[in-house]
Amino acid sequence: MIEDPLTLPCGAELRNRLCKAAMTEGLADPSGMATEALKRLYGIWSDGGAGLLLSGNVQIDGYHLERPGNVIVDSEPSEAAKEALKAWASAGTRAGNHFWAQISHAGRQCQKIVNPRPKAPSAVKLTLPGGQFGEPEPMSEDDIEAVIAGFARCAKVLVDAGFTGVQLHAAHGYLLSQFLSPRSNQRTDQWGGPLENRARLLLSCVANVRAMVGPRLPIAVKLNSADFQRGGFDFDESLQVAKWLEAASIDLIEISGGTYEQPRLLNLEGMEPVEEQSVAASTRAREAYFVDFAEAMRREINIPLMVTGGLRRLDAMDAALETGCADMIGIGRPMCVMTDAPTQLLNGLSELPRFEDALSLLPRALSFLNGIKLLRTIGAFATQYWFYEQIAALGESGTTRVNMGVMAATKAQTKAANVWLRERKALVGEALRATT
Repeated sequence: MIEDPLTLPCGAELRNRLCKAAMTEGLADPSGMATEALKRLYGIWSDGGAGLLLSGNVQIDGYHLERPGNVIVDSEPSEAAKEALKAWASAGTRAGNHFWAQISHAGRQCQKIVNPRPKAPSAVKLTLPGGQFGEPEPMSEDDIEAVIAGFARCAKVLVDAGFTGVQLHAAHGYLLSQFLSPRSNQRTDQWGGPLENRARLLLSCVANVRAMVGPRLPIAVKLNSADFQRGGFDFDESLQVAKWLEAASIDLIEISGGTYEQPRLLNLEGMEPVEEQSVAASTRAREAYFVDFAEAMRREINIPLMVTGGLRRLDAMDAALETGCADMIGIGRPMCVMTDAPTQLLNGLSELPRFEDALSLLPRALSFLNGIKLLRTIGAFATQYWFYEQIAALGESGTTRVNMGVMAATKAQTKAANVWLRERKALVGEALRATT
């Protein structure tokens, strides 16, 4: 049941089974420092009743951002930056819940306007129309070692600031996920080829983070159940990596899936057909996107598992927990509007609202164009901007902008990103590209 506490392998206890899932905020200042807006936002979410909050991407490399406005910890922070992180962590734990930082590196999924030549496992460009992503450069051995050190350094800085745990982002096509996939990792050295080599970077980062933060602090990994792309990371490989993570003293695995090219995390199909996986369909909690994979994984491993995506009904959440499909339930988009969704569920609310179903014209207008995948995907990502705008509004004022239309939200978010980039370029130089 959602109200039950969960004791993790490291000994830490989560007071209930509900987690505010990681959602990118875009609220750091142009130097990458945490802001009053982040403090206000996570204070509100802390008061919302979840046993665990996960931050959005905290980047270990300021030249490889997931989006403008990411928090950046790519070196030893200044005293001002440390104080800002402490204030953020304090606000996010003020109600007695856990608050874990999600640590990431975007790799080739870094927009061209941020970095035209991002580092990646191999020189394999994203196959997305529109030219938003540049030609990646293969990482050198030194680059890879810097990433391993970067994850460990970032984790230590965040834990010292008061975060109660960390999650390494190895899903959704970001750098650690890129190394896991034979489609994006075409290396022939110790970091590519067999799965053992492709998983070496993730496992090295886990080992170094554990050594840095000690045995009693929760470390989680967000892992794709599959990329759902032909020639990509599949479920059998995901299961093997999960077994290695269990042996490496991970405390929680969040099961997700997809990449920018195949956005299954948004319950969408990309420009190519979804590569189906040989996992038996569950009869339980059918609204959850990845519960089938969690259920199949549970038969092989004992580590706590979390599922995020699609779950809205209380009975479906309890069914997933009672049957062992999951140990934690992640809630994302509903908390952009109903910030106390966990408390309401714990008090008996039967179903969370599906705000995305009620949004305005563009996604609905495009939904009938079943044969035009690009337009449907554009509509879905415009909806995503609406949720970004709610996050921004909560951070700025503590209230939402639910009456804003999808197109207005897209325009506002695009403008904010461009302003942020101009200011960042003034700080770090016009050429926002990797120099190592």
